[in-house]
Amino acid sequence: MEERMTITLTPDIENALVEQAKEHGTTPEQLALESLRERFVTPVEEKAMSNGEETLYDRLKDHIGVIDSGEHVPGGARMSEETGKKFAAGMVEKRRRGRL
Repeated sequence: MEERMTITLTPDIENALVEQAKEHGTTPEQLALESLRERFVTPVEEKAMSNGEETLYDRLKDHIGVIDSGEHVPGGARMSEETGKKFAAGMVEKRRRGRL
């Protein structure tokens, strides 16, 4: 069976935790756990690197950014340009189709 730790908070820390939890829309317990996890638990990528394991980046680095749309579409697809305008135009078209 896993042992559980109980931490007694001083009133000032408890009050600050309750206030922050309300502001973030979470519980004081969850906020405390997240804060402790950020401070004391090593992220997976760092653990992998310290253990000499290959990271996701290591596995994918030879494939990131290697596709040139110009090989498939004359002049290139330019899909990363004016994405906001393209999204807005798509939403307008979707709305127009829904009202017809």
